[in-house]
Amino acid sequence: MAVLPITGRMEPARISTAARDGRLFFLEVSGNSIHAMNADGTGRQVIVTGCRTPDGIAVDAGAGHLYWTNMGVPSRNDGSIERADLDGGNRKVIVPSGGTHTPKQIHLDRQSGKLYWSDREGMRVMRADLDGSKIETLVETGRNDDVHDQTRWCVGIALDHKQGKIYWTQKGPDNAGLGRIFRANAEIPKGESPANRSDIEVLFDHLPEPIDLEIDPVSRMLYWTDRGDPPRGNTVSRAPIGTKAAPEILVTHLMEGIGLALDVPGNRMFVTDLGGSVYTAALDGKGAHAFLAAQGNLTGIAYAEISTATSEKYNV
Repeated sequence: MAVLPITGRMEPARISTAARDGRLFFLEVSGNSIHAMNADGTGRQVIVTGCRTPDGIAVDAGAGHLYWTNMGVPSRNDGSIERADLDGGNRKVIVPSGGTHTPKQIHLDRQSGKLYWSDREGMRVMRADLDGSKIETLVETGRNDDVHDQTRWCVGIALDHKQGKIYWTQKGPDNAGLGRIFRANAEIPKGESPANRSDIEVLFDHLPEPIDLEIDPVSRMLYWTDRGDPPRGNTVSRAPIGTKAAPEILVTHLMEGIGLALDVPGNRMFVTDLGGSVYTAALDGKGAHAFLAAQGNLTGIAYAEISTATSEKYNV
């Protein structure tokens, strides 16, 4: 497979990863499938097929589970969430069709045993237990005909344990520059509702089209992918948590950037785009390059350290 560099912020790689073992899991929406591979692109396997427009993915390496969202057909309100073993076995629908409208990025919170996700046309931020029970709506940005207002669409999701906060994106219409990133408490304030919360903050606005979010808990940085037109769109950006400092653009020249995963101990990020590339870079954006290209249309990506015993058990 050809390795294609990307232009913009290109510097020699300075990523210390030689001694690290990890696996990447990413979604090919054009093939409705899930792929697994080593962090350098080798050892690739197709582990799940027959998904329904998959978008977000999370890995629980300790339990040996994958979780992913299926957007389904937005006009049918038939989104769902599935779980499988790391090799794709024991596949199970845990949030049934219609239990969520158009689920996008998903976040696994191991400490509380919860799954968090954004629901685009549902205009909600939601969560449930790991078995799909106890579904809750945490944020509601609109209902019914409000769906025609794309500024209400929720897409990315991240959780900050230290502060007990959820972060999410509302991307806005294509190339409109109306994207925003929000923050609120993980728990709804007493006496308030998902549609009427007093604790919601707008951290950034007038973004091209913010999509997936990730948090580096060590440096206290919020990272996100952004679709939309250059120079601010088709990028990866970051900003410190706890401030409203201007975002720093780290990686440019993506082709409809979507998925984002951080390997904080390894000082690297992984990014996917609808153009079919998988990229890596240091957490500061240095050494950015594509190590896979022309892989179909890619959406979510997750990185996980897999123990030798787990790898042998699931053959991944």
